[in-house]
Amino acid sequence: MGQRLDDGTREACETIDIPVRGMTCAACVRRLEKGLSAAEGVIEANVNFASERARVSYDPARTDSERLAGVIRSIGYEPVMLRSRAAGEAPGADLTDGDPETRARARDIRDLRTVLILSGVLSLLIFVGSMAMMVPGVPHFLTKPLVLLALATPVQFGAGWRFYRGAVAALRHGAADMNVLIATGTSAAYGYSAVAALAPGVFRSAGLEPATYFDSAAMIITLILLGRYLEAVAKGRASAAVRRLLELRPLTAKLVHEDGREEEIPAERVQPGNKLAVRPGERVPVDGTVLEGRSAVDESMLTGESIPVEKSPGDELIGATINLTGFMVMRAEKVGRDTALAQIVELVRQAQGRKAPVQRLA
Repeated sequence: MGQRLDDGTREACETIDIPVRGMTCAACVRRLEKGLSAAEGVIEANVNFASERARVSYDPARTDSERLAGVIRSIGYEPVMLRSRAAGEAPGADLTDGDPETRARARDIRDLRTVLILSGVLSLLIFVGSMAMMVPGVPHFLTKPLVLLALATPVQFGAGWRFYRGAVAALRHGAADMNVLIATGTSAAYGYSAVAALAPGVFRSAGLEPATYFDSAAMIITLILLGRYLEAVAKGRASAAVRRLLELRPLTAKLVHEDGREEEIPAERVQPGNKLAVRPGERVPVDGTVLEGRSAVDESMLTGESIPVEKSPGDELIGATINLTGFMVMRAEKVGRDTALAQIVELVRQAQGRKAPVQRLA
C-alpha cells in the first residue's frame, strides 16, 4: 500500500513509528492504513493493532511527521506526543520519549479497570433482578422495571459512552466498526426496555406483556469492557520488550577534548570520531574501539553470556554494555541509528509491525 515512487526517492525515504490511541478492532487498522497510504508523500503504511503503532515510510520532501499526525487525527485517532526526530536517531524511533506513551497506556488501563468494576457491580444487580424467578432470595424491589432502568442507565450511558463516542467517530468518516455494532445492539435492547418500564400500557393495549432486557444490554457492555481491559493489559506486555531495550540506552557520554578536558554531553550528540571516557560502572555510550586502558566489560545484554569480556586497545566496544573494572578511552564509530542496540530495537519493531501476506488477505 502507498504511492509509487522512483528508486531515488525510495532511497531517500524516512520511516517512523507513531503510537496511536483509539483503535478498537481490525476495521480500525484497515481504515488507518488506507488513510495513511493515500496521504501525499507516503510510500508505505503498516498499522499494528497489538502494539498500537503505525509504521510509516514517507518522502521527507513531500510530507513530515506533523502532517502525518494530522492525517491520523482526521481519520479519528490520536497520535501520542508527536515530536520531531533528532538527527542521527534510528529511522524506527519513537515520536515519543517513551514515558508519555507509558503513562497514557497506564492511565487507559486504570480508567478501564475503574469503569469495569462499576459496570460489573451494576450489571450483576441487574442480572439478579431480571432473573429473580431463578435466583431465590432476591429482594422484591430489585425486580421492579423502574429500579432496573435506574441501574441500567449508568451502565448504558456511563460505561458504554466510549462505544457511542467510537461509533460517532466511525460513522463521521463513512465507516462502521465494532463500536457501531455494540452501540446499536445495546441501544435497541435498552430503548425497548425503557419504553416497557416507563409506558407498559403501550404494550398491553396491543395485547402484549411488557418485558425488559436491561440485563442483556448491561452484560454485553460489561463483557466487552472486560475484553478490552484484558486486551489493554496484553498490549502493555507486548510493548514491554522494546521498552526494556530502550531503557538500556545511556543518556549521557563523557566527551574527551584535545586538551584532555572531559565534558558530559547528551548521548545523541556524540559524533563518529569523538573520543569518549568510560569509567567503571558506566555503560558504554555508543559503539566504538578502545584507544586507551584495559577493562572487563559485561556484554550479557547482547550475547547473554554472563562472563565479562576483557578489553584492551584496538578491541571493539558495543554501546549499552557495562564497563566493570577499569578506565577506558574509546573512539566513537557507530552512533544513533547505526549502533547495535538501535539495530536490535529496529528489528524487534519491524517484527511487531510487519504483516505476513496471509494477514493482508484477511
